[in-house]
Amino acid sequence: MSRISESGTPFEGVYRPKDVQNLDPDADLGEPGAFPFTRGIYPTMYLTRPWTMRQYAGFSTAEESNRRYHQLIEAGTTGLSVAFDLPTQMGYDSDAPQARGEVGKVGVAIDSIADMRQLLQGIPLDQVSTSMTINAPAALLLLLYQLVAEEQGISPAAISGTIQNDVLKEYIARGTYIFPPQPSLRLVADTFAYCRTEIPRWNTISISGYHMAEAGATPVQEIAFTLANAREYVRAAIASGLAIDEFAPRLSFFFVARTTLLEEVAKFRAARRLWAHIMRDEFGARDPRSQMLRFHTQTAGVQLTAQQPEVNLARVTLQALAAVLGGTQSLHTNAYDEALALPTQKAATLALRTQQVLAFETDLTATVDPLAGSYAIESMTSDVEEQARDVMAKVEGLGGAVAAIEQGFQKAEIERSAYQIAREVDSGERKVVGVNAFVTDEEEPYEPLRVDPTIEQTQAARLAELRSRRDGAALARRLDDVKRAATGDANLLYPLRAALRELATIGEVCDALRDVWGVYKPSDVY
Repeated sequence: MSRISESGTPFEGVYRPKDVQNLDPDADLGEPGAFPFTRGIYPTMYLTRPWTMRQYAGFSTAEESNRRYHQLIEAGTTGLSVAFDLPTQMGYDSDAPQARGEVGKVGVAIDSIADMRQLLQGIPLDQVSTSMTINAPAALLLLLYQLVAEEQGISPAAISGTIQNDVLKEYIARGTYIFPPQPSLRLVADTFAYCRTEIPRWNTISISGYHMAEAGATPVQEIAFTLANAREYVRAAIASGLAIDEFAPRLSFFFVARTTLLEEVAKFRAARRLWAHIMRDEFGARDPRSQMLRFHTQTAGVQLTAQQPEVNLARVTLQALAAVLGGTQSLHTNAYDEALALPTQKAATLALRTQQVLAFETDLTATVDPLAGSYAIESMTSDVEEQARDVMAKVEGLGGAVAAIEQGFQKAEIERSAYQIAREVDSGERKVVGVNAFVTDEEEPYEPLRVDPTIEQTQAARLAELRSRRDGAALARRLDDVKRAATGDANLLYPLRAALRELATIGEVCDALRDVWGVYKPSDVY
């Protein structure tokens, strides 16, 4: 009996040359670093240096997170990745009623430039690349980062990193949206234009399939819905007056890596090929950098188990291997204890060591695209590409990603997939070691990392001190400027930057935009 892939494609027991259907070696495979980039976006890939090793971190206060960042840098991390708490992601200050019980829990609390200054203290921002997982208020956190860099005497042209800034997937799978889709797209397009002029080395968006995958999307759905969202961002940027090759080289993507190694490798290869053709054939991009799908990968948190958590070490290693064989540009490996709590320092370091073993103790970096020509991989790549095209065509048929979101299409499709996975686990058809197979009655005691419960009071006191020393009249003028800009078509980031420099808080700026744009109310139409 043949096995079925996550996306429903049957595996062949043995792959032979005849099984690689519809593969034109010149058009579909090509050379590494050349269109359509199936084999990787750079000719040498990891031959000269490995992927960027990022470790996602952020909890409690800016001071606590800053200490963790210094520890990670000392352990060999080559790029920081900042996690923000839920109130920050939703555009609320730590002392807002909506923030109660959530301050500092799933990430660091950032309310103002004072917090960002503390978060980045002692970190050389012209030497470290920083990724910030923030979406609806992404522009605000980027501007705070820029302002702190300038305080350190560093030119904005010298800083580099990525903001996730992918609000469309929030409507589909994650839920940390604030404003309706159209003004949210306007803010994304303004960020593209601002960074082109002010922060040219910054990646202005990381279009994410990760969170859709964590919600239950299959590999095919993951890349299809992600690329459909990417199309929408490109259209919004073009509609705002930007030329395709002015902003497209700074687009980046964010995918998951599961334990199903073969299909994951095929997924990454198919995504590169699809995007290259979309950008060249649909949008007329001529700069090869615009045609490249550059992506960050995080190992699959949803596959980690609280039962027998040490087994997660094996899962994370397999997932990281899939990302590397698939040609990722940067990688975060989850800690083995993340199904239980925020990772301990020991677990976070061990997760980084997993990447370092792959990079320096194996031969993975000795050749480019080591699985190219595999009958199974090439056939699966073509299968995933074809199925993803079909799903993207359905999205287009509904009027594009935003129209499909408003009709609830993507959310409904992902929920169906998640339900099917849950049924398979419950029935035992899908084996999960330690959960429904190879179960043990004895679990070793575990002491989780705990967040100080007094952080809300600490942050509230910091906010009170900040508000007591700022110029209220000047701040009010700056917030009025934000509202006026939100009703017009001028680039919003300039008045946003001025307000933040005047010591406006994240919540105050987002409230000003809420007054003009309102908030999004989800639909369950589909």
